[in-house]
Amino acid sequence: MSAEPVTLTAPRTIERAIMTQWWRDLAFLHWPVEPGAVAPLLPPGTEPDTLDGVTYVGLIGFTMDRVGLGVGVPYFGRFAETNVRLYSVDAAGRRGVVFRSLDAARLLPVVIGRSLFGLNYVWSKMSVHHEPDGAYAYRSVRRWPDKGPHAGFTVFPGAPSPPSPLNDFLTARWGLHTVLRGKTIYLPNDHPIWPLRTATLLGLDESLLKAAGLPGIQGPPPSVLFSHGVPVKFGAPLPSN
Repeated sequence: MSAEPVTLTAPRTIERAIMTQWWRDLAFLHWPVEPGAVAPLLPPGTEPDTLDGVTYVGLIGFTMDRVGLGVGVPYFGRFAETNVRLYSVDAAGRRGVVFRSLDAARLLPVVIGRSLFGLNYVWSKMSVHHEPDGAYAYRSVRRWPDKGPHAGFTVFPGAPSPPSPLNDFLTARWGLHTVLRGKTIYLPNDHPIWPLRTATLLGLDESLLKAAGLPGIQGPPPSVLFSHGVPVKFGAPLPSN
């Protein structure tokens, strides 16, 4: 599959948003993996997106805020979320993410995400703390539907991150691939350019990676980034080809 160029702004205009939200105080942790190791985990009609012959697994912690439907009215308030994600490309060349799991601290968005978009949302007890020393600590313990899997990591944001092909590849993602009612769809998004910062990892429990079917990944991630966040809008689902 021939992928679109990596661009810092969305390649597709969203004329009418079906959902709006803010992503705030994000920690991006990434590990390189062989494409063949994760290809069976992707939706039909997609394959691993690669940079220099490898693809990546991401563990992303953040605060979800002002989630609204259509006109952007905030229905679900503010809550913590942590996701495990892979990187995909479809037959149309659209680059996206595939969520192996999305742990969220509020039950209603979990139910809506699972039923309306086919996303693997799970309900967890979670927190994002801005520590007195400036670090951000992310914690989660799963409640439903499977109790037990957990994650914990702490990052200390640094200086603005210089331009990097890897940073752009990992964060400039303008949609997601998921399976809904037996068909692979692409859900496009749009947001301002990421204000990325370097970050130092101060602590890590990556147990969620194993729970997401990625048991071979362990140890410190070679890529750690932080962002104070962006407002986001999603457009109507598109077929994957």
